[in-house]
Amino acid sequence: MFTGIIEHTGKITEISPLKGGLEITVASELVSTLEIDDSIAINGVCHTIVRKTDETFTIQSVEETLRKTAIGKLKEGVVINLEDSLTLEKKLDGHIVQGHVDTTGEVLSVENEGADWLIRIGFDSSFAHYLVPRGSIAVDGISLTIARLEMDNFTVAIIPYTWDHTNMNQYKKGTLVNLEFDVLGKYVLRAIETGFAAKPADS
Repeated sequence: MFTGIIEHTGKITEISPLKGGLEITVASELVSTLEIDDSIAINGVCHTIVRKTDETFTIQSVEETLRKTAIGKLKEGVVINLEDSLTLEKKLDGHIVQGHVDTTGEVLSVENEGADWLIRIGFDSSFAHYLVPRGSIAVDGISLTIARLEMDNFTVAIIPYTWDHTNMNQYKKGTLVNLEFDVLGKYVLRAIETGFAAKPADS
């Protein structure tokens, strides 16, 4: 479990083919706090650390992950968002993020507006029921609030700190991003769809 508050970034140093997936090595100052088998979110996608050195850690991304996320589009040398898993000592400053990406979106525009940047992201309209105005969404693992919402796109306003300390300053029209919708909203919709007042099965 994560919060969507990005405190570290990393740079991909190597990408190697793995049967049915990819093995990705990342350099980051965060590595000193990590251990093998730890969970870590890479651009919002939960992975397990399988190897580490003093300067890098390595994860494996399987076919299912590559199919549902933008991880397979990453290249050596790019900067990525990193978040260590949530602990009881860590503040829940963002919102509950599982690291289980629902779909990908495409950056439609990036506009500077005063001190902020407005980023408009398109998505498949079949997911529209998961989003609400001023609701939470994780974009590449970053906890954000939806500022404007349409049936097939939404806009988020990015403050200078987030712009400077995440990979969002690399976004341009056409960039593919990972989207995870608010899990609390998904549970509510699931309850409605399955009939939350349904009687339990007889014991």
